[in-house]
Amino acid sequence: MFVQTQNTPNPNSLKFLPGKKVSNDKPIEITDKTKSNNELIRNILSINGVTGIFLSDDFLSVNKQEKIEWEDLKHIIISFINDYYSNGNEIVIDKKTISSSKLNLSDVEKKIIDVLEKKVRPAVARDGGDIKFKEFKDGVVTVSLQGSCSGCPSSTMTLKQGVQNLLCHYIPEIKEVIAI
Repeated sequence: MFVQTQNTPNPNSLKFLPGKKVSNDKPIEITDKTKSNNELIRNILSINGVTGIFLSDDFLSVNKQEKIEWEDLKHIIISFINDYYSNGNEIVIDKKTISSSKLNLSDVEKKIIDVLEKKVRPAVARDGGDIKFKEFKDGVVTVSLQGSCSGCPSSTMTLKQGVQNLLCHYIPEIKEVIAI
């Protein structure tokens, strides 16, 4: 098995592409190894300097402390990924969930989620991250940035010049986008 790596705009996050399915659930970020029973997740989060893992459909992004070099981590992470899949595991996160999150939302909130899912999420996923809608109140959209986007030096510019401009273009009720 050949695990590819891909740099992200965040120098403290690296995208790992195992060439196999990673998750059939919604994207998830895990920063505490006690919050998962998965061997791969626990092993990677046990590595000194690793601060979190973001899992999506076909990749996982690993975040590290700034003082740690990727050359000290990359081969260990790739080894854990190879061992995991070599041991017969087909997927890291295997659970289908039915999302009821859109049930009690206003029309504007549904439009926001639609634009985020169709136009923004694919772009941030290419960089190893995700964006999640949290709230719309008084013209302000609050989102959560995960994976490589969390703590990325260019995320503020992307948020203001990219996401905010896009949402304001499609939904005139929006005045500002902020991240929590």
